[in-house]
Amino acid sequence: MPELPDIELYLHALRPRIGGRRLQRVRVRSPFLLRSHDPRLGEAEGRSVLEHRRLGKRIVFVLEGDLFLVLHLMIAGRLDWQRPGASVPKKHGLAAFDFANGTLLLREASLRKRAGLWLVRGEAELSRHDPGGLELLGSRATEFSERLRANSHTLKRALSDPTLFSGIGNAFSDEILHRAQLSPFALTGRIGDEECARLHRACVDVLSEWAERLIADCGEAFPKKVTAFRPEMNVHGKYGQPCPRCEHPVQRIVHASNETNYCPGCQTDGKIYADRSLSRLLGKDWPRNLDGLDEFEARYRKG
Repeated sequence: MPELPDIELYLHALRPRIGGRRLQRVRVRSPFLLRSHDPRLGEAEGRSVLEHRRLGKRIVFVLEGDLFLVLHLMIAGRLDWQRPGASVPKKHGLAAFDFANGTLLLREASLRKRAGLWLVRGEAELSRHDPGGLELLGSRATEFSERLRANSHTLKRALSDPTLFSGIGNAFSDEILHRAQLSPFALTGRIGDEECARLHRACVDVLSEWAERLIADCGEAFPKKVTAFRPEMNVHGKYGQPCPRCEHPVQRIVHASNETNYCPGCQTDGKIYADRSLSRLLGKDWPRNLDGLDEFEARYRKG
């Protein structure tokens, strides 16, 4: 799912292309995309785009007449900029937003259509789409601590909860926790003040650094590869590869469609947590720590 740095990248690309321009037409190909009925989507047509906002992981088009188009890309939704009047792709295309200078296409490369589009009137209705998470960039450490410790969750779950913190998902929660050298499975109510402050700094630094990096890499082009897996990441998607800090192999826990990646050397004092499916398969042979992992790998190499 596109997270804060990815959404900021999209906004950076959208502002010079359609900021101040008139939205001529909206073509919706998928009946599952539009989630609102009042105002009618046709009311957005012919209105100028006054600005763009990020609302959590949502992109907001601020239109004339106190109207707001809210777009949630969910996991597989992606945007593409094409020539004026470009066709909506038959295979993965969901919608097209037509402007005089080009067409913004919305695609979703998934059988499960989760992306959503809403047209709402007024700031009050727009606020209903805000999950309420704290905006980390520019936040104070005290605000962060209050949110983090409000309930007892694992750090991984707390960071990726949109009602607690804005714009963080599966990928960047892994990167933030690695930067802070904290276990994804530590409980929020048990971390100390210094650890909490360190985690806050890591949130701000990782999110801002990645937003700046993605924008710099993309330049004036429109983003083509918005993905949760990037070669420059330290642990996310790097299972089995050496940690760039301590060189121990990165570990993972897979649950449904989510994957938690962490370094046992940097984050869990050498402990390796059970991966629900693999650890059940291996039973007592499952390595519990880095020493056990070395023994397991040596035994595996011998056949």
